[in-house]
Amino acid sequence: MGEVYRDIGQVPVRLQAEENGVIVGICQGIIVSARRGKHIAVPYGPVVSNSNAIGPLLDELRHIARTEKCHFLRLSPFWPQQSYEADRLIKESGSRDAPLHLLGEHIWYLPLTDPDTWKSGTANDKRVSSDDLMASMRSTTRNLIRRAGKEGVTVSASNNPASDLEHFLKLHELTRKRHGFTPYTDTFFRAQLQRFSERGECSLYIARHQGEVLATSIHMRFGGETSYHHGASLESKIPASYLLQWTAINDAIKRDDHTYSFWGIAPVELNEEGKWRITHHGKNHPFAGVTLFKTGFSGSLLNLMHCRDIPLSPTYNLTRAIELMRKWKRGF
Repeated sequence: MGEVYRDIGQVPVRLQAEENGVIVGICQGIIVSARRGKHIAVPYGPVVSNSNAIGPLLDELRHIARTEKCHFLRLSPFWPQQSYEADRLIKESGSRDAPLHLLGEHIWYLPLTDPDTWKSGTANDKRVSSDDLMASMRSTTRNLIRRAGKEGVTVSASNNPASDLEHFLKLHELTRKRHGFTPYTDTFFRAQLQRFSERGECSLYIARHQGEVLATSIHMRFGGETSYHHGASLESKIPASYLLQWTAINDAIKRDDHTYSFWGIAPVELNEEGKWRITHHGKNHPFAGVTLFKTGFSGSLLNLMHCRDIPLSPTYNLTRAIELMRKWKRGF
């Protein structure tokens, strides 16, 4: 991903911490020259096996940031909210909750093995079958998958993703206008697809109906996990996106993946009937529109620690004020 960001003009910074010759922490930051303030963003990092590595990694990030005349660090660790020790160390670094989130902080994922063996990491994990997953879905989701098939929707992984990406870009622009979100650039999508499809770690799925492309999506694969990164679709009564996701999930099962990640959703909670619903606070969340869609496939929730900023200059206060105002206007 660092090279993807380099392709769009943002410089990656890669660090590793060692203890007695053993790597105990890694970190990738991205130098971002944004109008709201130059900073180093750390997507889903740092990653450590020893909490002692956090301090040295942050010290080196501060040093690089000041050399590059950055005003702050923005960390979005892939740490559960319950990581009290890591949270304490980050707070002791002088960080504070960021006004905005950098990446998805409420991750919806589908374990593709028996949850008990999946957590223990045993060699003979019991695989979850397609029938088991279908039975565990919300009934509406199950019916829409079947309906898409009956109406003649076909889904395939592209054999020529570089060329077929144009289908995605066209639908993504229509989706952006429909939902009003701030998109990644076309250059970013092209760089991501090129970098990872060459390694066999990226797939572009296309759903068609009577020759017309109704939905497309980009999926990443690494370490036994398939992640749904980006999706786009036409506004249609034909539920092509449901069959597209179901096809990608079944492909992950065939590869013996242990996890299918839907990535970010809005904040959710269980209601009195044991069903997931968006919290009052999450109704204006940027992912509110896709939350019902993703959770309908069943799965589990992982809440991550909120994005944190480490100020490095007084200019950060202006950036923070602007972002707080933006957050207030948007309602989230």
